[in-house]
Amino acid sequence: MRTLCASTLLGEFFVIGFAGLVAMKSDDLSSTTVWTVCGIGMLLSVLLCGVITRPGGVQLGWALQIALVASGFVVPMMFILGVVFGGLWWASVHYGRKIDEVKAGWAAQEAAQAPAGT
Repeated sequence: MRTLCASTLLGEFFVIGFAGLVAMKSDDLSSTTVWTVCGIGMLLSVLLCGVITRPGGVQLGWALQIALVASGFVVPMMFILGVVFGGLWWASVHYGRKIDEVKAGWAAQEAAQAPAGT
């Protein structure tokens, strides 16, 4: 699960950065505001890569997905990209857990087949 989720989060890192560049065109927002918000989002996406397997890591990832969709109020294209990354996040968590279960099954099977003396 960790690899799939981290890949999604790193993709979001770049999308958040590019959304910041688009948001800079808005006359209503200062560059300090844009880069503070984008910087926090980018930092969270990288930090979540390291804590995704810990308790609450997946829930924090969902919170980031919601924030990504909500950023569509500033950059309208982010509504679409937020939904796309929300789907990728769901797939990463869902299929990542299935892969982890299969790997655990293989490890248990190998341990059962190993000779007792080794």
